[in-house]
Amino acid sequence: MDPAQRIQRYKEDWSELERLLGALNHIRRPISAGDIDRLTALYKSAAAHLSAMRTQWPNDPTTTYLNHLVARAHHVLYKQSDKGAGSIGRFLGAYFPSLIRRRQPFILIAGALFLLGMIAGFAAVWTDPLSLHLVLPANIADAIDPAATNAPRGELHSPLVSTEILINNIRVAMLIFVSGVTLGIGTVYLLAYNGLIVGALAAVFVQAGESYVFWAYILPHGIIELTAIFIAGGAGLYMGYRFFVPGAYPRKRQFLRAAKESVQLLLGTIPLFVIAGIIEGYVTPSELPLGAKYAAAVGTLLLLALYYVYGRVRARSVPSNPSIR
Repeated sequence: MDPAQRIQRYKEDWSELERLLGALNHIRRPISAGDIDRLTALYKSAAAHLSAMRTQWPNDPTTTYLNHLVARAHHVLYKQSDKGAGSIGRFLGAYFPSLIRRRQPFILIAGALFLLGMIAGFAAVWTDPLSLHLVLPANIADAIDPAATNAPRGELHSPLVSTEILINNIRVAMLIFVSGVTLGIGTVYLLAYNGLIVGALAAVFVQAGESYVFWAYILPHGIIELTAIFIAGGAGLYMGYRFFVPGAYPRKRQFLRAAKESVQLLLGTIPLFVIAGIIEGYVTPSELPLGAKYAAAVGTLLLLALYYVYGRVRARSVPSNPSIR
């Protein structure tokens, strides 16, 4: 079939594809499923025509026309949906919770590793207070003073404090996640070690009779912060797991797929760290009653649970592939 015959036979399909592309580019309402289905069918057909034209008549004007038409259709199908706040909303509102559900065993293992480290740190300092200096870094161990917990803090400059805390927390999460390339060994160590520090600190405050105060200053931001760290840890553990258990795919391919999915998990934790950093910069050091801080902690726990349930429900009506690739 020469170019003239191809034009005569398929010009109506190509014209329809052009009209549909123009309509979708200027549309001010949600795109219907029928539009997407028709666009997909016409795009595949035009791509096949382009392939044939490139093989037989690469320099023909019809080939150039089809090349531009197919490129436009490809842009609409695979790029346009990636733009704007809508894609971020779909990612955080549906895909991220569904991804958490799929990787829930690894996230729970991350939390268990942190808890084991926490128990070990608490037990070590409870049985021998001098071991505090063996468990904690010197700068932290020397600065602990349970009696000064409720002391005035002066000018805190909360925005600056919040930003510094946010950067530090994201750095810790990224380190825990990236350690997954060590086949999960580094992730296991960092989760257990961070739990060890929290457990040792808790033991110091319990021995001083200030446990109520201690948890009032930890839980408001800690619930969200630790949830994000567990998710990042679960992402790192999943990468290590897929290296050892590749399944039906080649080891390298499965590891790379796991790494891509794990990066998406890590990206989803960033809003959680932002919220935790704001709470830690403004609420935690404030002069609010301790009961109000516990109420804030319960509120964050309920909000996390509601978000997860909402995401699970919404994910049932949204395609499983995220718009953020």
